[in-house]
Amino acid sequence: MIPYQSLPVDWQKSAIVARRQRYLAPALGSFVAYDAPVVWQRGSGQYLWDEQGRRFLDCMAQNVCVSVGHAHPGVLAAVREQMALLPHVTTAYHHPQPGHFAEELVARLPSGPDWVVHFVNSGAEAVDLAVLIARTRTRHFEVLTLRDAYHGMHYGAQTASGLGQLRQAVPPAPGYVQVMAPHPYRGPLGPGAEPYLEELRRTLGTNTCGVVAALLVEPVQAYGGIVEMPPGWLAGAAREVRACGGLLIVDEVQTGCARTGEHFWGFEAHGVVPDVIVTSKGIANGFPLAAVVTRRELAQGMAARMFFNTYGSNPTCCAAGRAVLRAIDEEGLQANAREIGGLILGGLRRLQSRDERLGDVRGRGLLIGVELVKGGRSRDADPAAAERIQGALLEQGIVVGRCGREHNVVKINPPLCVNAADAAWLLEAVQGALARL
Repeated sequence: MIPYQSLPVDWQKSAIVARRQRYLAPALGSFVAYDAPVVWQRGSGQYLWDEQGRRFLDCMAQNVCVSVGHAHPGVLAAVREQMALLPHVTTAYHHPQPGHFAEELVARLPSGPDWVVHFVNSGAEAVDLAVLIARTRTRHFEVLTLRDAYHGMHYGAQTASGLGQLRQAVPPAPGYVQVMAPHPYRGPLGPGAEPYLEELRRTLGTNTCGVVAALLVEPVQAYGGIVEMPPGWLAGAAREVRACGGLLIVDEVQTGCARTGEHFWGFEAHGVVPDVIVTSKGIANGFPLAAVVTRRELAQGMAARMFFNTYGSNPTCCAAGRAVLRAIDEEGLQANAREIGGLILGGLRRLQSRDERLGDVRGRGLLIGVELVKGGRSRDADPAAAERIQGALLEQGIVVGRCGREHNVVKINPPLCVNAADAAWLLEAVQGALARL
């Protein structure tokens, strides 16, 4: 065997940008964090370093994918150990890692149901599989999703998403029905749950045939603006949909894996147990892995015909997922998300009390949104101000995102290992960015 030699990598920013523009698909240009390209060279914990060696606090966790920290030593050790033995085993064969990970994941779910797990590669793929399970089981077709929701950009998942800029100009996947999202700050029916439940009933009676396959919902609409479902809505919506023969599918891609602090799963804050759960992103700390978890009797309908995923039970990714669960437990990261998230939310709300441009500060744990408005009582969205704050924070070494229908919500979701000093750094930087507006 020829001795391995390191592959050449050109770290010159202009060359990186030129190759991306020349050889990667043009659609990638539709989703960039900043107008000026940012290049990351390495990471450790909650920090990133660019190609010039400057350190940044990553308050985006690489799109919520890095849960327990960049280059986490436990995750890397588990991955190296598995890769040294056998990097890949396709689902046609048996391997212990997927079974171990599924067992450990199921242990995080409410007891009682006979939960089973199907591993796939991405959140969008998992959403499509969850819908397929619901339609196969119920023999119904229509799936309810919420306006402002984000479930991915593959064909079915992009139709399930409720933001127009996420859809291509082609006929959507059939059978998806949009429902008004309960938005406590910006919703047209006010902050409470009941008016939106009534709107859901109206939609079921007018926009569907009266029976449905499922309701697909995020406990917190993440890319939609960090909008948490108001108390009582999720449980009430589940009752309405189940009465019409449908299942409750909860999308935990961004809200799962201890990110909300109080609970491991976002749905646990709402007193309801889903029929199907979709999770991805932080579940494997950036390795490509997603899971659909459901009750055995619901999954059984898929067993009558062939269905498999070539890479979904990849043992290396499953080893990473197991190491993530261990790190959350051994390092107390769920409690840390609750504590540090509380510090950040409290500090941002103090700033809000002094600055009317901060229209709303909301979130749970380390999934936080700050909605920028033009001031006064109009609540007019101010995406330009949000963009300027995002840029000003980057200059101070803080990476944040923007989300929401108008892109006027500053999105803050660092790795779960972030600490109190990082929170103070972030709050001081936000105060400085507001002063520059």
